[in-house]
Amino acid sequence: MFHYEKKLQYPVNIKTPNPRMAKIIIAQYGGPDGELGASLRYLSQRYTMPYPELKGLLTDIGTEELGHFEMIGAIVYQLTRNLNIEQIKAAGFDAYFVDHTTGIYTVAASGDPYTASSFASKGDVITDLHEDLAAEQKARTTYDNILRLCDDPDVADPIRFLRQREVVHYQRFGEGLALTVEKLNTQNFYAFNPSFD
Repeated sequence: MFHYEKKLQYPVNIKTPNPRMAKIIIAQYGGPDGELGASLRYLSQRYTMPYPELKGLLTDIGTEELGHFEMIGAIVYQLTRNLNIEQIKAAGFDAYFVDHTTGIYTVAASGDPYTASSFASKGDVITDLHEDLAAEQKARTTYDNILRLCDDPDVADPIRFLRQREVVHYQRFGEGLALTVEKLNTQNFYAFNPSFD
């Protein structure tokens, strides 16, 4: 199913380390609306999608999200490489450093470690597609917030790319929802729970 290319989906070339920015951007690595959760959400939900088009959609986007997870890891790594202790302390990166040195770890900007409880997989096509639409908007909002705090064009450029992909994914999930509504019986919109009608 997966084919790995040994390059990032979009180049990341950060010249100036900035651990303070790394503490913010890591939200998209292990935060509640980050790329890891997105990839796991879509790759889990695809199994119960009733139509091949939706299985394909979730597989495609879930796989792409793994590539975004890799990009965020590269950004955080480049922002924290070759730091000295004074830089670590001055940036308030010392608490992270004590636990992880400068290793990349699935943690939110708040410091909370990643938990799979941040995403849902219900096995109901309507519910899951609405979950996916909301997830893409939450991720886009997080990227908007990162861009508001970012003044380094080397960092902002790949973040803008990732933000744009969230918009595209939102549109694709909207198309998936429209396809689902078209295929469902209009007398029974929630076709997978007929006993309630």
